[in-house]
Amino acid sequence: MASSLLNGERAVVLLVLTRILYSAPFSLLLLEAVALFFLVSAALFVEISVENSAATTTAKFSARPGASSGILLGAVTLPAVVFSKLIQLSRGLALAEVALAEFQYQKVLYWTTYISCFSILLFLGVVIQHSSSSRVALKCTFTCVMLGVVVYTILPFDSSNYGLHLALMLLWMIGHGVAAVKLIQHVLCTFPSCASIGEALLVTVGLTTYFGDMLRSTLVKIVQYLMPSEVDVRYSIKRSEISTIIQGYLLGLLLFPLLTKVSVQIVNRFTSSSVCKARIWNESGQSVLFFTLLAVSSAAVIPLWVQFVQDFQVHPLLWVLEFVFSEPLKRLSLCVYWVGVICVSVHRFYNISKSSKVERILLRKYYHLMAVSMFVPALILQPDFLNLAFGVALATFLVMEIIRVWRIWPFGETIHHFMNAFTDHRDSEILIVSHFSLLLGCALPIWISSGFSDRPLAPFAGILSLGIGDTMASMVGYKYGVLRWSKTGKKTIEGTAAGITSVMAACSFLLPLLASAGYIQNWSSLLLAVIASGLLEAYTAQLDNAFIPLVFYSLLCL
Repeated sequence: MASSLLNGERAVVLLVLTRILYSAPFSLLLLEAVALFFLVSAALFVEISVENSAATTTAKFSARPGASSGILLGAVTLPAVVFSKLIQLSRGLALAEVALAEFQYQKVLYWTTYISCFSILLFLGVVIQHSSSSRVALKCTFTCVMLGVVVYTILPFDSSNYGLHLALMLLWMIGHGVAAVKLIQHVLCTFPSCASIGEALLVTVGLTTYFGDMLRSTLVKIVQYLMPSEVDVRYSIKRSEISTIIQGYLLGLLLFPLLTKVSVQIVNRFTSSSVCKARIWNESGQSVLFFTLLAVSSAAVIPLWVQFVQDFQVHPLLWVLEFVFSEPLKRLSLCVYWVGVICVSVHRFYNISKSSKVERILLRKYYHLMAVSMFVPALILQPDFLNLAFGVALATFLVMEIIRVWRIWPFGETIHHFMNAFTDHRDSEILIVSHFSLLLGCALPIWISSGFSDRPLAPFAGILSLGIGDTMASMVGYKYGVLRWSKTGKKTIEGTAAGITSVMAACSFLLPLLASAGYIQNWSSLLLAVIASGLLEAYTAQLDNAFIPLVFYSLLCL
């Protein structure tokens, strides 16, 4: 019975979380650690309940075929990442290298991700479970967590207006929970068979937290103008210009389809049906409307929002140009190098995909190696410029995917046929997410590592786990693998061993180059992190590009 409940993926996740909780300084993070334990318990309970009521789950949600629910992994990944970052910041706080405001802000970020995950778990439990005992268990756990949030919210305040701050904090947390529940319903219903529940949960909580952070920054600026004395230090920290630009443009592009739909409805309302059919609803008319809105949003609407949040003295796009040309030789040389690698690699791999019998899984791993060759030199030499480049690339991917899904003339069909050459079973006919997951898997550890970081390998978590570990595991396992981890899975022990060995070798090469960071690597801790992420890649049926870099990053921060 116990062996059926504790499968390989769950065992690895519990091992990772045990390692994270063991490293926590309980004098500073006791409440957060207890809450994380409750979250793990609730997620495990809900996942087992979902698998025991597969018919109800299938009828309610159309998840990606062939994948497990992944609820435990999806629910704990982001809270574990933020909690690990809190552990890292606590070391900087003790050394007076981290401001208290930054530490408290990270606590607020932890609780927003936590409440978002727990609200989704509560929603899934209420939808799927029918027995009264299950509902009582879920409600009791939720009550404990909410009491923890109340205690956490009251304690840090030394203000006569703590009641107002408490109400605002609870409203903020509940708003995140409601938004997360609504968003995951929208994701699973609008994009059926595109993701497992765990993958949808990870994306939902990530977007909710990312939107909420930008909304918080916007509200703080408004309050600063109206009531400067009412802004608590926990809600306002110094943000880098690059992170604000990336955040503003990514969120603006995610909202862009909604703007387009509203604009089309307005045009439809104020234009006769015959004129609409003749001028607007044909391919060229839709294309003109789409690209006009895209140009206005990119050049005016989004920059105004970003400029308001960050107090740019110039237009944000001009700031980007000034930043690039502040070191033209290094940064333009990197751009030329990237363009050359992309053009040669894409042309070569696309021809192989059309004319060769090379397995698509191996063809996709070549892109992982291409990512290593592009990102490692840039991360060592120009980390800030790489941050900006990741944002530009992701924004480009978003625009291309919108054009592909909506078949915007004249590029839609061409992009669709080109991207289909590199899809696999995890991509659907609606969305192609593989390129997003690879780019985000490499970028997120670098973005999260901004600020204080005493673990020089942590920013490399995505590049090491995906570009090297996952690639070597797939290639060796496909060609030489014999011993499988499970009877139903395809992952082999030989492939996993190759992935773990290759990542350790890469770390041995990188650490001397990063010696100037002043941190002496604990090799036993590093080995545990590499083994845990390798075993997770072997056992999980989820989109490994999304989960493994974040789990590996969490362990490297300890």
